Amino acid sequence: MQVKALILISLGFLAVVRAAEEHPATEVKRCSGNKPFPLEVRVHGCKTPPCNIVKGSTQNFEIDFAVDKYITEMTTLVKATTLGIITVPYELPADVAAVCPNLMYGAYCPVYPTEDVTYLFSFPIGEYPEIGVKIEIYLVDQDKEVATCFVCDIKVVKGNGGNTVYQLDYLNRK
Repeated sequence: MQVKALILISLGFLAVVRAAEEHPATEVKRCSGNKPFPLEVRVHGCKTPPCNIVKGSTQNFEIDFAVDKYITEMTTLVKATTLGIITVPYELPADVAAVCPNLMYGAYCPVYPTEDVTYLFSFPIGEYPEIGVKIEIYLVDQDKEVATCFVCDIKVVKGNGGNTVYQLDYLNRK
């Protein structure tokens, strides 16, 4: 039994190391008010903010964090600040906001004190103007207390416009 547990822990560790190699840590900032800060955040495709985020797409964030209490459920809350003065809540669909079903590497809720987990947040980016935005991402527990929080600067950019390149193959025509 102990050998099986050791093997599972080793496999989990290898998966975390592999993920870190594929997606290096992103430089994020602390939220105000001494809220718990994640162990590490990886915004796929971005190491140094502002992160270019394609409007109309989904941006993946991997958030490694530890908790200091027994947590049975968590929800993601996002606030967006534009022009440095306008802050609004960013509404998320319930399945996107739910943290527990999106924990990685075999983790699940409840989460126990001192346990560290990785959460895959698939952030839907709407069809917004191409501007810089400061986003604050909060993971809030069943008691509405912040389990972890960070700030990341993003820039909403236009994608390739859906242009598809077609290659004509004249040699294999019939």
